[in-house]
Formats: sequence, C-alpha cells, structure tokens
Amino acid sequence: MSNTLAIVGRPNVGKSTLFNRLTKTQEAIVESISGVTRDRIYGMSDWNGYYFSVIDTGGYVHGSDDTFEEEIRKQVQFAIDESDAILFVVDSKEGISPLDQDVADLLRRSRKKVFIAANKIDSPTQFDQVGEFYALGCGEVYPVSAINGSGTGDLLDDVVNVFSKISDEPEPDIPRIAVVGRPNVGKSSLINTLLGDERNIVTPIAGTTRDSIYTRYQSFGHDFMLVDTAGLRKKGKVYENIEFYSTIRAIKAIEKSDVCIVMIDAQYGIEKQDINIYHLAEKNRKGIIVVVNKWDLIEKETNTHLKFEKEIRDRTAPFNDVPVIFTSVKDKQRIFKVLELAAEIFEKRSKKISTSKVNDYLLPIIENNPPPMGSRGRFIKIKYIMQLKTGTPQFVFFCNLPEDVKDNYKRFLENKIRDKWDFKGVPIQLYFRKK
Repeated sequence: MSNTLAIVGRPNVGKSTLFNRLTKTQEAIVESISGVTRDRIYGMSDWNGYYFSVIDTGGYVHGSDDTFEEEIRKQVQFAIDESDAILFVVDSKEGISPLDQDVADLLRRSRKKVFIAANKIDSPTQFDQVGEFYALGCGEVYPVSAINGSGTGDLLDDVVNVFSKISDEPEPDIPRIAVVGRPNVGKSSLINTLLGDERNIVTPIAGTTRDSIYTRYQSFGHDFMLVDTAGLRKKGKVYENIEFYSTIRAIKAIEKSDVCIVMIDAQYGIEKQDINIYHLAEKNRKGIIVVVNKWDLIEKETNTHLKFEKEIRDRTAPFNDVPVIFTSVKDKQRIFKVLELAAEIFEKRSKKISTSKVNDYLLPIIENNPPPMGSRGRFIKIKYIMQLKTGTPQFVFFCNLPEDVKDNYKRFLENKIRDKWDFKGVPIQLYFRKK
C-alpha cells in the first residue's frame, strides 16, 4: 500500500488548485463554482524521495439536503478512511466559517494526522491572518498559496514525516480499463459493483461524474486500473466550462487507456453519440468491448439480443469485430464477464506474430485472390509482409504500387488476419509501402 494524503475542506477554498500543484498535473477540475469537485480524484506526488497518493475530495457541506452535497459528505468520509494523513484547506481571506468548524469536528473524530493549509496567503505580510485557525483544534497551521506554490515546501516536509514507507514506483505498470459512454448509462454503478463499495458517486442525474477516476482492481486473478469517466455529451450540449473540461478529461482517459468498455443504454439503443465514442476509442487504437446495460428493463422476444447486436455492428462498421455483451449492473448480470473480456483483449493488443508465419499464411491467399489492377492497368504485386514492433497490432505490406491498393482489398486482408489470429476487439492497422 502506498502512502495517501487526502485533501478536504468546505467548497471553493482552493483544494483542487492545491491538488494540481502537488501532483504537477491538471487532473482536478478547477472552477470558481461551489461543488465543482464531486468525486474523490486520485493523483501521485513525490517529495524528498517519498511517493504518495493524493486524493482531492468534493467540498464538505454539513446539514444540507442537496443530493450532491449529501454524496460529497460520504466521499469525504471515504477519503478520511483511506488516508494516512489529511490536508485540511481553509480560506485565509475569509477566516473561520461555520462550515470549517463542521469539517474540523469530523476530522478530530477521525484520529488521523491533520495539517491545516491556510490558503491564499500570497505574501509574508499576510502571515498574521492564519493564527485564528489554531482555534479549530486540528493541529499545525501552514500559510500557503496554491496558486504560486509558496509555503507548500514547508508543509510537505512535515507531511512526509508521517508516512511510514517509501514507494519505489510512482505508478503501477498495469492495464488501464476505461469505462466510457454517454451520461447516466451506468458507468459508475458498474465500477462500484465490481469494487464492492461506493467509491464513485451514483445519483439518478445525468452528468454526475465530471472527472476521470482511477481505481486499482485486484480480485479474481485480475490486476488493473479501472477508469470511470465523465459521460461524453454531444458538442452542442456542452454549455458550461465545467462540462467542456469534463469532456476533455474523458477523451484524455480514453487516450491513456488500454481497453475501453463502451457502455450504452439498452432503453435507447445505440445512438449517434455512442458511435462517436466508439470511433474515438477505435481512432486511438484501444481495445473495445460494447456493453449494453440495463438489459433487465427491455421486454424481450425471440432473438431480441441478436437484432440489437446486428444494429450495433451495422452502425459501427467497418470496424465491428468487437464483443457485444448484455448486462444488468443492478442485477449483477454478466458484469464479471466484462472484466474477463477486457483482460483477453488487453493480451490481444500486444500479440506478436512472427514474420515467417505472416508470410506463410497471407502470401498464398494474396496469390489466389490478387488485388484489382492499379492505375494504367498495372498489376499490384505484394512481395513481403511483416508485423511492426509497435504497442498495438500494425502490419506493413511491401508492394510495387502501394498507393493503388483499394480500401475494400485492405479490409479483405484485415479480415483474413483477424480470422487467423483472433484480434476480436482490437483495431489493427495495415500499411502499404514500396519495396
């Protein structure tokens, strides 16, 4: 287990800005709207040779009936439970508020080591503003500026003294499985069910998950990182800056993943935005599984699932050689099968085939099914094929007229490769070069 620092506090005191500074990233959404950070956001930081996880939480609000604020309170408690030390962020310009006192009460009961970061101290002349925060009874107060970084060094010097061990690796080299899709299709519910806790906020309101959340899954022989992403909306519906940031973050999560679980809602079928998400994963050469969730809500007749699957394959063509699985996260139907498929597809993405096997199989097929004639009636002759030494399956065909090879013949060759070596769920690239 790595050391973990949780950042907590009432809304809009600069927690996410401080998180971004500590992790040297822009992973947490930063916007001057109360309640922007809703889930626990994880990142990695290092100081004086210590690597540690950092959790950014939603702002803590006590006594509110708001759906999100109730969920945020639960997230703060989860973060406290998971952490080795807690960074309690307060606003030095506004002083102690009743909400700060509510947070302090929660932290004192946690019996965890707490460091108070009095944020927004932009110059030494403001140091006298921090004294009142000792009244919270949570320990030492550190004047810091999350914006320019002043004071964070002294703070981290003391934070790492709490940690008991040094991690050699800042991040595990394990597969990343991203769960992507439109808002409210059940992405967070799937991950929560797999993990057996309520790590991600689940409410019946579209757009709840605004950040991408990385969680390690180690069970049933699997070891990989699960990524819950913000639901991708149509561009025309991204009105707020925050929704724009969430869309960018989901796209980045796809780019950094190995396999994408593209989740769609069975009640609506495959829609245009589902197809856009699918092709975004394909364009980034990610392994793909299509998961049709909420299958329990569909009235079924004979072959209902076959008709549904055919529509998916028709609308995702030409690359539609992917597993399609029908699930009900609520009833826990086939959700562990999704993980098994993700692990299989990850292995297929790194599959390597020897040059001799590629040529022994494909050259006779090409000889019996030659490509159509090229420009000016010239014959296209493919002499040699090899798989490139790349992270995803890519094959190069050496021939005399590479620019004349038609797309339909390229698809013919791709299908032959898929049939022979089972690249189901994995986009592959074919290149044609002059010998």
